[in-house]
Amino acid sequence: MSKAKTVYLCNECGAASPKWQGQCASCGAWNSLTESVVERSEKGRFQSIASGTPGNALKHLAEIETREIERISTGIGEFDRPLGGGLVAGGVSLIGGDPGIGKSTLLLQALDALSRNLNVLYVSGEESAEQIALRAQRLGLAASRMKLLTEIHLEKILAILARERPQVAVIDSIQTLWSEQLTSAPGSVAQVRECAAQLTRLAKQQGIALFLVGHVTKEGTLAGPRVLEHIVDTVLYFEGDTHSSFRLIRAFKNRFGAVNELGVFAMTEKGLKGVSNPSALFLSQHRQEVPGSCILVTQESSRPLLVEIQALVDTAHGNPRRLTVGLDAQRLAMLLAVLHRHAGIACFDQDVFLNAVGGVRINEPAADLAASLAIVSSFSNRPLPEKLVVFGEIGLAGEIRPAPRGQERLKEAVKLGFTRALVPHSNLPRHPIAQMEVTGIARIGEAIEYVRAA
Repeated sequence: MSKAKTVYLCNECGAASPKWQGQCASCGAWNSLTESVVERSEKGRFQSIASGTPGNALKHLAEIETREIERISTGIGEFDRPLGGGLVAGGVSLIGGDPGIGKSTLLLQALDALSRNLNVLYVSGEESAEQIALRAQRLGLAASRMKLLTEIHLEKILAILARERPQVAVIDSIQTLWSEQLTSAPGSVAQVRECAAQLTRLAKQQGIALFLVGHVTKEGTLAGPRVLEHIVDTVLYFEGDTHSSFRLIRAFKNRFGAVNELGVFAMTEKGLKGVSNPSALFLSQHRQEVPGSCILVTQESSRPLLVEIQALVDTAHGNPRRLTVGLDAQRLAMLLAVLHRHAGIACFDQDVFLNAVGGVRINEPAADLAASLAIVSSFSNRPLPEKLVVFGEIGLAGEIRPAPRGQERLKEAVKLGFTRALVPHSNLPRHPIAQMEVTGIARIGEAIEYVRAA
């Protein structure tokens, strides 16, 4: 028997190479090539699902009639938010997260709510039917009308989906499936890409709202080829510490809605419960004002959130350490340089630790001012003024740049009882805000003078 021919496929872009090499020649990623068996091609295997239909005719963009996308509510408001308002018929969503963070639990709860009015199907390739039934009993879903299938053979799953024609289906997980058209093992680049493409094709044909559960790597990114994220319509990530009871779901891609929308959940004995006031999760309840704590009003797509930024500055014993949790470590190095150059705060011989409370990850530059003031407060061992919120981006010249949706941020802070705000000059409201004193600043030095004088 002749030896099967192998090829090396890139996990990031899917490019093929005849031999292993440290860097992918196509996308430049390092150590991303994995060995796979060369598969034989079959004629007509990838024919377009729309071939021969009138939709292939050329049209002017202005001639195309648009209609409002109909949404299917999952019955869980915080889950509908990152989905853009609900599921879309024919839409394929990829959801990833660390093991045990709650992916299967949330999808089981959503399917249970949907099964009361819709035909739904849960396909499990990792757990037995008994294990899923036990979880459903713990969550109080034992009387669910949801249909369950334990199978990893792709062709059998496709046949059942075509026969049952569910309106919503879950595949848990895509890395466990295998197709008889390929000889490589389940979880390989070729199998994951092929199974996802076949399932997506069927979902588009029959209008099935499909969920694909994906594994993540130790870096926290979805395992398998990066092309998998391009195949699907929506990419959702679970965030948060598995040792904490709080979970965040963020949309990194959504063809039917806004990206970076955030859903906030609390893990309870009865499963994941949506949190109506997430700002309360990210604010520590100190009995008195403490140094190194600053309240930031961040914007997660359409939702303003109040997050406590904590800093600890201490004398270094050896090489100074720079550590961040929930914030960009590279940006911390930049902020320390700006504080030294434009405010005279020298931390070159200090350890600096920065943390966003509650396990939330903040990516927007408007967190610069809060992080800087928290560092100054810890360095001088003086707490910031009481009931103060801040936001603003800091430039390399020490200037404070405006943040988007400043008015909405301030209104959210007022709802939670804050009475002072330190914001960029460009974000000053045109009309006074009741019960809040808003101060505009132009440079980082002005911000430090304000908190020292208050």
